[in-house]
Amino acid sequence: MTQLLTFDGHPLHLEDVTALSRREKNARLSGDSTFLARIEAGAAHVARTLAERGIIYGVTTGYGDSVTTPVPPELVPELGHRLFTYHGVGLGPAFGIEETRAILAARLQSLVQGLSGVSVPMLRQLERLLVDDLLPVIPSEGSVGASGDLTPLSYVAAVLCGEREVFVDGQRRSTAEVFKERGIVPIQLKPKEGLAIMNGTAVMTGLACLAYERAEKVSRLSAHLTAMASAAMGGNPHHFDERLFQAKPHLGQQRAAGWIRDDLAGSERSESRLQDRYSIRCAPHVIGVVEDTLPFLRSLIENELNSANDNPLIDPDTGRIMHGGHFYGGHVALAMDTLKNVIANLADLMDRQMALLVDVRFNHGLPPNLSGATGQRASVSHGLKALQIGASAWTAEALKLTMPASVFSRSTECHNQDKVSLGTIAARDALRVLELTEQVAAAHVVTCRQAVFLKARSGAKLPAPVLAFAEHVGVEPLIEDRMLEPDLRGLIARMRTL
Repeated sequence: MTQLLTFDGHPLHLEDVTALSRREKNARLSGDSTFLARIEAGAAHVARTLAERGIIYGVTTGYGDSVTTPVPPELVPELGHRLFTYHGVGLGPAFGIEETRAILAARLQSLVQGLSGVSVPMLRQLERLLVDDLLPVIPSEGSVGASGDLTPLSYVAAVLCGEREVFVDGQRRSTAEVFKERGIVPIQLKPKEGLAIMNGTAVMTGLACLAYERAEKVSRLSAHLTAMASAAMGGNPHHFDERLFQAKPHLGQQRAAGWIRDDLAGSERSESRLQDRYSIRCAPHVIGVVEDTLPFLRSLIENELNSANDNPLIDPDTGRIMHGGHFYGGHVALAMDTLKNVIANLADLMDRQMALLVDVRFNHGLPPNLSGATGQRASVSHGLKALQIGASAWTAEALKLTMPASVFSRSTECHNQDKVSLGTIAARDALRVLELTEQVAAAHVVTCRQAVFLKARSGAKLPAPVLAFAEHVGVEPLIEDRMLEPDLRGLIARMRTL
């Protein structure tokens, strides 16, 4: 039975979002009377201000640079519909299922803080999209990440109103048709609701939650693979000595060294060389940067997740209308620019370890390209030669994408949005860097598994944890050359469970 995740204004962890994205949890809007009263109080303050002919940005005025354009009272009900209509300009591939569910969760969590002036029926409609898996088709490109993720979130607002398209049961279909089949009544956005849905950081924040979880997995995997590579090349376990790392006490670095040390338990010190190459010896220092950075990035992402990040905000306790800029995604932009940097460094680390393993000049007695063929068959066997080339290509692309998106702010929308975060571009970049790094990691799994197999076949004694992990990855050793793409794709699909 799927566990329910209650949205009631209390903080969520990013793991809640990732679990909901995979349908391991499903959404439930709280029925608590105090919570619902707080939501309705905000909507009531908006209605009262309108009745008193007060001025609210985006409710009685045009949007953005058009803030100086007053909207006649009789046209106010149209404004929310106009907002999502003219923002229907998204391009690029649509976000995937997990990404879309994460985006919806992030938007719902922001709105249930009770500061956005929305109604309970609108929140229930948003909840239903998650519960029934009616997922808006959201183009991934078109947000500058300030004034919120306006264009992509316009596709959420439109679906709530029965327009555009949804993914349902694996198909892309008209929202209007699906709503009619299921008896779902499209909502009519109340004043402020269109702006509340669209004027926030939900896209970049949802993507950031997914990116963070994947980064944790890749970091831990890279430590396992370092131990395998070291053992296969007869490396020196003393490079990961606990006392050594007490002398430079970065906690994440110490943790990474401990993981590698545990996997190498029982290894013997090499008598032929004092020091291994940097990609082995300094692996805890590379992985440690990731491990020491992740807690800081978590704090940025979860603060954003649990914030009210649209504009204006409505204080339900005082009725005060607060105009500001909480839609600015600078913190998520920093988190994602930083994440893609440290993760690309893991890709580079694994690529360098692979280069050592396949090269007879550096792999300390392993066969060329880690070919498993023997005798005459060895002359026509090329082992992992092409795999190493592929990993090099994926690494190069990951490194190329580390240019920070957040430094490319540009003025837009008649110079109203004249300083923007580009946080959504940073988050998309981070996910692409993670995808490429996972591809490198899959190649390195195949490489390390092959190296351990060949080392064991030669009669060498290897640490039990290394042998156990080699079996756990589920890749058959390469005796004769074979097409490795199926192995790689299978590993990438399993990457989060390794």
